[in-house]
Amino acid sequence: MKHIIIGTAGHIDHGKTTLIRALTGRNTDRLKEEQSRGITIELGFTWFDMKDGTRCGVIDVPGHEKFINNMVAGVVGMDLVLMVVAADEGIMPQTREHLDILELLGIKKCILVLNKCDLVEEEWISMMEEEIREELKGTILDHAPLARVSAATGEGIDALKELILQMVTEDVPEKDVNGIPRLPIDRVFSLPGFGTIITGTLLSGRISRGDSLSIYPEGLSCKVRNIQVHDRDTDLCEAGQRVALNLSNVKKSDLKRGSVIAPSGSMENTTLIDVKLSVLRDSGRSIRNRERLHLFTGTSELLCRAVLLDRDEIPPGETGPAQLLLEEELVVKRGDRFVVRFYSPLETIGGGIVLEPNPRKKKRFSEEAIAELSRKESGSLADVCELNIRAENDTLINLRELAKNMSHSEEELKPCLSELRDRGLIYEFVLRKDCYYWHRDNAFIIEQEIQRALRSFYEKHPYRYGIRKAEIQSVYMKSVKLNVFDACMEKLCADGSLQLREEYLCLPGREIPKDERYRDIESLITEQLEKAGYEFLRFTELSRKNYSDELMLDVIHVLMDEGKLVRIGGEELEMYTMKHFMDSAKEAVKKHFETNELLTISEIRDMFATSRKCAKPIILYMDSQKITKKLGAETERVAY
Repeated sequence: MKHIIIGTAGHIDHGKTTLIRALTGRNTDRLKEEQSRGITIELGFTWFDMKDGTRCGVIDVPGHEKFINNMVAGVVGMDLVLMVVAADEGIMPQTREHLDILELLGIKKCILVLNKCDLVEEEWISMMEEEIREELKGTILDHAPLARVSAATGEGIDALKELILQMVTEDVPEKDVNGIPRLPIDRVFSLPGFGTIITGTLLSGRISRGDSLSIYPEGLSCKVRNIQVHDRDTDLCEAGQRVALNLSNVKKSDLKRGSVIAPSGSMENTTLIDVKLSVLRDSGRSIRNRERLHLFTGTSELLCRAVLLDRDEIPPGETGPAQLLLEEELVVKRGDRFVVRFYSPLETIGGGIVLEPNPRKKKRFSEEAIAELSRKESGSLADVCELNIRAENDTLINLRELAKNMSHSEEELKPCLSELRDRGLIYEFVLRKDCYYWHRDNAFIIEQEIQRALRSFYEKHPYRYGIRKAEIQSVYMKSVKLNVFDACMEKLCADGSLQLREEYLCLPGREIPKDERYRDIESLITEQLEKAGYEFLRFTELSRKNYSDELMLDVIHVLMDEGKLVRIGGEELEMYTMKHFMDSAKEAVKKHFETNELLTISEIRDMFATSRKCAKPIILYMDSQKITKKLGAETERVAY
């Protein structure tokens, strides 16, 4: 299912907020200052449902030039932008700056909305359309569809919704819900009784209630207490959705707009990034080496200096390789878009794309450094290796298959794979017949799915340690060979993500909750077994009160694991008793052999004043403990 985010852009007072109210029936101006001044200052959020049932999140961004930073933050994650132009005014300064920002941030899908058509004559509207089309030639709006509306009267709103539905259905691709979750924070607040709440657009992956995540660049850990999507509580949110997360373990004062929520270890703070830097065509300024700039990426805003690597100045309309020296720590990923504005006066000058989030410092005019950035831009062989390994999201790929897919020899790929392994992007499993590769992102997804399954399992089975490893494989990695699956689980256990307890996978540090119900069942079982003594009981002979067989067995297995109970008799006659009875029996049998060479079932029966039916399980237990061994007849034993 597609999750769609629609945004507005355009000059102040061209009717963006009124248009959203016409589309959704809600007012996105939530601050008193916004309502009193009639302008949008902060980002506003709402939604509406299209006739096919698709729910579209809507972001209302400010149009005033003083709030461009808020506008940039709002563009993150947008699938479709409504560029609003008032029919009585046409293209204005903030229209142009918003258009530049959208282009720099890689927004491709736009609808040109000609608003306030009720205020002018038809002839004027036609003339305005021609003028706007002429001014927008060569921009991302050059061939954008146009809708005439009056947000105030509702005229043209239904037609606009039809146009949105068409574009969403035909042109907007689905988000990557299988990637590592990443959510840039655009609002932080707290509510009495709930605590810290953040909002943002989930750019990739999924987040579930109960997930433990990290906050970058602060390095804080948090847990997702609750999730809301469009004002409704949910257990899961996916890429492309507007999300509100109620977080535990962090305070409102710890966070800010620009922080990023992602899994622990999935991102790294940086103060230096490699970029491809462009200056706008119609800019009146150039970017000079070591120019101090305002950098906007994701929902972050900070100061930086541009170190130009192949020239002293980038003039309007040109692009060059550069490194940005950041004055604060930041987290970004390869391929992220950014905008830069002059330090003073504050105006949009250009932007670009992140080529490497954690590079080495480079020398200017170094041919090697410039060539390195060129390779990063075009994609190296190692990058292609990584993409191929990442594409195997249901299984792992071996070296032979990878070489075949890429039409390269194994020897050509080995240095690239070693580089990816050393960078922590892939995991390598050297097995007897082949070498397998697992992408870090895919490993994380499997890890999260297993952890979620275990949390759900514990809600249904509170007195069990975990799920059988074979069952995990059959559900989550059924296409993976058993020896490869075992290697993957060993890796996750070694990293502390999971724990292996015999043949069961469980969450690290899993402890059985000894609550009142557990203690009652334990007492019910142990009192009966103590009373029975050496007249052992089958499971069907135990009194259960009102407890289910499943709960009784779960507690029995815990007691056996703790060494309080033992199961004896084998598969044909499974019986239970207290461990201390069998410990006493072991000592009695050992003492018997001090003066006797042979032990019979009849002697066992008499020794413990029990029945022949219960004497046989005692003998079998002694065999399993290497106290006795069979000598000829089935009923006779000698010392081991």
